[in-house]
Amino acid sequence: MSILYLLIPLSLILLGLAVWAFFWAVKHDQFEDLEGPAYRILFDEDENDRPRKERASPDADAGADPGSGAPRDEDRRD
Repeated sequence: MSILYLLIPLSLILLGLAVWAFFWAVKHDQFEDLEGPAYRILFDEDENDRPRKERASPDADAGADPGSGAPRDEDRRD
């Protein structure tokens, strides 16, 4: 019986922490887009999704000779 004096306040503290964590997540838009991350893994990475330093500049491809015979990335089959 005396253990209830410990368990009841402990459960109320844990309940309060869970409620606080839920409201914090809602306030910080953690539940804004629930389907986007699930579908994002199904598609190829777009140029806009990469960090700016990894993006190829448009001038880099302009200097390549289209008739050089070297396969482009989209022509390669793995």
